[in-house]
Amino acid sequence: MMYKKILVAIDSSLQASKVFQEALDIAHQSGSHLMLFHCISTNLRYEFIPSVGSLADVDMYGTLQKQHQKSLNQETQKAQGWLETYCQKANISKVYAEYKFGYGEASKQICDFAKLWGADLIVLGRRGHRGITEILLGSVSSYVLHHASCSVLVVQ
Repeated sequence: MMYKKILVAIDSSLQASKVFQEALDIAHQSGSHLMLFHCISTNLRYEFIPSVGSLADVDMYGTLQKQHQKSLNQETQKAQGWLETYCQKANISKVYAEYKFGYGEASKQICDFAKLWGADLIVLGRRGHRGITEILLGSVSSYVLHHASCSVLVVQ
């Protein structure tokens, strides 16, 4: 099958280069456009935030919010660096590539962006959760397999 638009869901794990290389090989063979997509979790750990009951609590919550935003900005900048490196590798291989960020729950963001962008194929890895862990925690790759509007390749 010929793919024109391949969404590569990628993170900073050791498996990321394998996922990227698989997508790059497919794109090179079929003349596809690659979209590298990285999702950044926006979860603020509310269990550590006391209930608001005084001005001190409000100030503490504001400080935590600022720290959380700073952390998101740092993660975005760091990811931008390695995503640009992957794009350069693709361009050297004569494959057009660009990248985008999603913020929130990775599984849903991947499916939503793939549909919005009109992807023909999603390429992603799996973290290796098996058995009860996968049942309890869920799995990004499992969710994407069952909810994507296009073909999905899970790289082991």
